[in-house]
Amino acid sequence: MKKTLLLVLALSITTVSCTEKQISDALKMAQEALGDGSTPLTTEQVAAGLKEALAKGASYAASTASAENGYWNNRQLRIPLPPEIQNIESKMRQIGLGNLVDRFLETMNHGAELAAKEAQPIFEDVIRGMTVEDAWNILRGEQDAATQYLHDKGHRRLYGAFKPHISEALQKVDATKHYTDIVTAYNRIPGVRRIDPDLENYVTEKALEGLYFLVAREEANIRQNVGARTTDLLKKVFDEVNQRQG
Repeated sequence: MKKTLLLVLALSITTVSCTEKQISDALKMAQEALGDGSTPLTTEQVAAGLKEALAKGASYAASTASAENGYWNNRQLRIPLPPEIQNIESKMRQIGLGNLVDRFLETMNHGAELAAKEAQPIFEDVIRGMTVEDAWNILRGEQDAATQYLHDKGHRRLYGAFKPHISEALQKVDATKHYTDIVTAYNRIPGVRRIDPDLENYVTEKALEGLYFLVAREEANIRQNVGARTTDLLKKVFDEVNQRQG
């Protein structure tokens, strides 16, 4: 109870974005107000703990998505046909090109799985840039606040770094070839409107959506499940979070 009060007092002083010194001063004032020997979280612990949680989530996401059939066999991750292909799918099947559509759909997902092997170091590079202020805001945030940070602060960088791996992977599993075959075959049908969706952009966005989903799931697990806090630092940071929210 005292530790909870300590954190609440500190947070009441730091209700908006603050400097590291302001946060440290607020923690010290709160501890003195209680007049006991409780040891509050330091700003460094908050930042390190949340970076550790995000790194753990990134590792989980990358290993899960990059496993054999990681996207393809997971309904929550499976990448659907691009909207332009969905709109013509029934027509393609009517004219006997259903197998081509099916091959493309499966190889597209396998391409995402192959690229996901490269995701973890890219995520970790973004995580290293987290500031103390970022960490403190995450600590006070929603169950997926750390994942939201990763998306909001890092998506452009993640997208730019991840897209070349998607491009290479799609070619390696022949998804690009099957896609070209579909577009070429459809565009030969008399009277249809020609299509040419940007496959690499589409798969990159969808593959990252799947990775964010997995990071968020692991973040929620760490916040809610004591057994998922596999280091002393994670235990200390998220025990305090749960006491505050309780």
